[in-house]
Amino acid sequence: MPKQVIRSDNAPRPAGPYSQGILAEKFLFVAGQTGLDPKSGKLPEGVTAQTRQTLENVKAIVEAAGAKLDDVVRVGVYLRDIQDFGAMNEVYKGYFSQNQPARSTIQAALVGQYLVEIDCIVLKP
Repeated sequence: MPKQVIRSDNAPRPAGPYSQGILAEKFLFVAGQTGLDPKSGKLPEGVTAQTRQTLENVKAIVEAAGAKLDDVVRVGVYLRDIQDFGAMNEVYKGYFSQNQPARSTIQAALVGQYLVEIDCIVLKP
């Protein structure tokens, strides 16, 4: 099965030459998402609000591929300031409350005013 591009109008359009997600056999690779609201085009203030919107954007792409957040096997979290770890983690727990995926969290130099970026790998049932 060739790779399939996954798109969702409920997540921001890619800002460059990449896809929101790529489905390759049973694996979905979701590109790094930020807290940009796809409906308003605005970025919420603060890491809590940005994390929530980022995970909603991730969820929209995962669901567009016919999967759900419970199918996520690995998450990468990139924080502008590692001091925001606790606030991000509180929101994150609400999206991955049981059978949590493997995760890496690092501090990164994010572009613009983004405070958090999240990507993931999904094993589609």
